[in-house]
Amino acid sequence: MVQYFYNGGAFMWPILLCLIFGIAVSIYKLWNLILASINTRKFLVRIKNALSEGGIEGAMEVCANTRGPVASIFHAGLMRANRGLDHVEKAIMNAGTIEMSELERGLIWLSTVATIAPMLGFTGTVAGMVKAFDDIAAANDISPSIVANGISIALLTTLFGLIVAMIIQFSHNFFVSRIDKLVIDMEESSVELVDSLIEMENAAKS
Repeated sequence: MVQYFYNGGAFMWPILLCLIFGIAVSIYKLWNLILASINTRKFLVRIKNALSEGGIEGAMEVCANTRGPVASIFHAGLMRANRGLDHVEKAIMNAGTIEMSELERGLIWLSTVATIAPMLGFTGTVAGMVKAFDDIAAANDISPSIVANGISIALLTTLFGLIVAMIIQFSHNFFVSRIDKLVIDMEESSVELVDSLIEMENAAKS
């Protein structure tokens, strides 16, 4: 594999840099999503218990001590609970937009790497083919060994570029699916929070 890399020529180095950069971004995103993931069901139970026992302040304390986007949007909504449910819903929507942007940070770089890597590979192949034909012209010979060796080396950049693109594209798609799940959790849990506040408000009136 190392010999193939060196045989591929100068274009193998930017492809390698794309792979290293893509893996670094993937590790960052994986760690980011691990920190953002919580058991939403258990968290909702804790919030409801806190609302019934300690009111809004108790629920806000639970949110402050819990990591992740769900806790963040809950905290934003509960901070405006004294202004009415309309303000709670608006605060949750605004906080949700910010959290979604934070979750999606870095995905554009993975998409860029997955696009650029095969393009670098194709460019390296074209450059290699030009060199191969120059070698044929210089040797004034079109023997199969000269043609096959030149084309083989030229195609190595495309091979490595496609491998890098597949690895990074898989990571990108995995992160998109995880983020979609987190967004659904945020939306569903937000509805339950608003319902809990409505029940709490109705109980206080009666």
